[in-house]
Amino acid sequence: MDKHHYEGRSVCLPALASLPAAEVIALAQRLAQGWQRRYLALPEQGLGMLQLQESTLHQAFYLGEFPVARAWVELTLPDGIQAQGAAHVMQDNAELAEALAICDAILSAQLPGAEAVAKAVAQGQAVRAQVQANRKVMLAKTHVNFSLLETTGGNDD
Repeated sequence: MDKHHYEGRSVCLPALASLPAAEVIALAQRLAQGWQRRYLALPEQGLGMLQLQESTLHQAFYLGEFPVARAWVELTLPDGIQAQGAAHVMQDNAELAEALAICDAILSAQLPGAEAVAKAVAQGQAVRAQVQANRKVMLAKTHVNFSLLETTGGNDD
């Protein structure tokens, strides 16, 4: 990621969330040390519910619950520069959501420390790529070759 390129929350936050939470929290705390932090929405954690609509009667129902945390922060540097960041994460960890929001603000506004956040994003993308490769290997093991059934020559009439 070059200095003027921010891939956006849809790429950067999932990559950062794939790293150990303690690592991301420590990075955000280190980079934002000495900066004023204002919460535009208090960091919170809880359960989200997945609502779907039944296809015949079109009635809503809840399929299940999932953990979710969110944060929205505004950072103000000593020289007056301000930046906002936000994050939603499917984990029960408001501190991680706040750290992700701080990293989002740093990276999107190219604040001091953006290079360190970009490096962490690259590490997270590598972790996600490895997980995806592992999933492909597992999926390949479940592949069934039905063409062998066609060559039996039997007639089931």
